[in-house]
Amino acid sequence: MSNQENSGLQVSVVMAVFNGERTLEATLASVLTQTGCRFEFVVVDDGSFDGTPAILDRFAAADDRLRVVRQSNAGLTKALVRGCERARAPYIARQDCGDLSLPGRLELQHKLLEGSGAAMVAGGVAIVAPDGELIRNLTIADQRLRDGLKAERLDALIGPPHHGATMFRTDVYNAVGGYRAAFPVAQDIDLWLRMIERGDCLGMEQVVYTAALEQGSISDLRRDRQISSAELAIECAIARRASGDDAMILAQRDNRVSASASASHRNVRAARSSFNYFVGSCLKGQDPRAARKYFWRALRADPLHLRALVRVIGL
Repeated sequence: MSNQENSGLQVSVVMAVFNGERTLEATLASVLTQTGCRFEFVVVDDGSFDGTPAILDRFAAADDRLRVVRQSNAGLTKALVRGCERARAPYIARQDCGDLSLPGRLELQHKLLEGSGAAMVAGGVAIVAPDGELIRNLTIADQRLRDGLKAERLDALIGPPHHGATMFRTDVYNAVGGYRAAFPVAQDIDLWLRMIERGDCLGMEQVVYTAALEQGSISDLRRDRQISSAELAIECAIARRASGDDAMILAQRDNRVSASASASHRNVRAARSSFNYFVGSCLKGQDPRAARKYFWRALRADPLHLRALVRVIGL
C-alpha cells in the first residue's frame, strides 16, 4: 500500500489467531468483503502450527489489505498489543477468529464514531451454538453501557456484548495505555474500564457481528481466572477514581492471578459435558430438537451427567 493510500485509511481491523484453520477462512472473508470504508486487516498469527499460516499467506497474496504479523505463541493479550501497535488508521475494530462481521459492520460503526466523537462503540451480536443455531441477539443501550462500565462490583458490571464487536479510537486506546500484559485474560474489561474514563461509549441496536460459542475458549476453560482478573480490573478502576493511579493494585496481581489459575484446570471430559449441557439449556425453550442433540453430546462425554439425562428424557 502506498503512502497516499495509507493516508486514506479509516479503520484498522485487528485480530489474533492461534491454530484457527477450521474457521479462519470464513472469518477472513467476512472482513475482507466489508464495504463503505477504507480499512486494513492486521492479523497476528500467535505461533500457529496447523494450516493457519498457509491460509493467511494465501489470502494476503490475493488482498494487500491483509497484513500478517507472526510471533511465537505468547497469548491473546500480547498478540493484541502487537496488532494494535501496527494499526495505522484512526479507528481500531476488533475481530475474533471463528466469528463473523456482518455486511456493513465497519461502515456503520465508523460513521457512529465519526459523528459522535465517542471513544468506543459496541455492536449488537448474534450468539450462535457450535452448529450454527441462534441462541439470542445481544444489544445494549447507551446509558446502560455507560452506567455498567462504572460499576464497582463484578455482578453489576455491564460491558459490550462481545470483545470482537467493538470499535474504538486509536488515539484514546494509546492514551490509556492499550491492552496491558497484567491481564492475560479479561484484557477487554480492563481496557473498557479505562476507555470510559476518557470518552463516551455507545451501544448499537443493530446486530453487526456473529459470535460462536466454542468449547475450549478462554471463557470456557479459564472461567475462574477470568473472574479473578475482571475483579482486579474493577479494583484498578476504583483506585484510579480515588487517586489517579492503580499501580499498587496491579502490584498484587501475580499472586492473585496464579492462585485462581491453579483452580481453573478441569477434567477434559467433564468440561466437554458441561459445555454441551450449557448450550442445550440455552436452546431448550426455542429449539427443543437442537437442545436434545447437545444434551446427548453432554451424556456421551460424561454418562454420569444426571441433569443432561433428565433433559434428554424430558425432551
